[in-house]
Amino acid sequence: MEGREEAEVQISEIDLLGSMFPSEEELVIVDQLALAELRDYAEGRSSSRPSSAPQIVIRQKVEPDSETQVIVTISCTYVSGYPNVLPEITLRCPELNRAQLSQLHRDLICHLAENCRQEVCVLAAAEWIRDHAHLYIAQSAPSSTPQKEPPLSSTAWEVFTRLWIYSHHIYNKSKRKNMLDWARELGLSGFSMPGKPGVVCVEGRQPDCEEFWARVKCLTWKRIMIRHREDIPLKGRGDDQREALSSLCKFAGFEEAIFDPHGSRGNHMDLGQLYQFLSDKGCGDVFQMYFGIEGR
Repeated sequence: MEGREEAEVQISEIDLLGSMFPSEEELVIVDQLALAELRDYAEGRSSSRPSSAPQIVIRQKVEPDSETQVIVTISCTYVSGYPNVLPEITLRCPELNRAQLSQLHRDLICHLAENCRQEVCVLAAAEWIRDHAHLYIAQSAPSSTPQKEPPLSSTAWEVFTRLWIYSHHIYNKSKRKNMLDWARELGLSGFSMPGKPGVVCVEGRQPDCEEFWARVKCLTWKRIMIRHREDIPLKGRGDDQREALSSLCKFAGFEEAIFDPHGSRGNHMDLGQLYQFLSDKGCGDVFQMYFGIEGR
């Protein structure tokens, strides 16, 4: 599926969601400008790929019991490549603690990766949350009655994630050091390329990648986004999962990658060398996702 076709599919899904969640209390478009750029590109009024990714927020009602109603907020960012890849999804729910919310998120991603591969899935995500989140919310309430386990917990699945992050620029030495320190603290591999533009890749356990992204995006940026993401469920337990995760990693550790800096401020990297670096790691196709041209 090419870029314009992906944009058409994304617009169709957003329009469908708008008809199914007509109230602003149910669905909010976070960045109307990004949506307008995507629509212009999808409908052929613009030949340029959108410079930012649309984000929608769905407030899904969940009923843990007949007398209680809570809201789970589902934020979905339409990353480049969707629906061939999963969107960036974050969840919020005051009734769940951090561990419960992380488990809910992991199980949702596993469900989407298994059942919605290369298909639109935001509505499926909202429906799954509606049908399953009450199990996690019920666990947080004190009760003498044993609660039903979350639907995927018995399989002890984990998710391998790789995030490809794009920034307008990465100059600040403190930010660069933070990313190195955080990636190593969280046990992630990958690389960061400073300069203009800035490129960052992290890979590892999905919760650790999400934690890295949560910290990074809270820093001050002119523009930063997840350009592409990969989520692969891992079956098994313990050593089996660790072995599978290790086999999926394309990088050994996390490092800052510098490619022949040039330009008046020495802030532009040799993109040919970047393409060769990515190709050597078996991910040269990502270059076109970043820059819209084939690497060479």
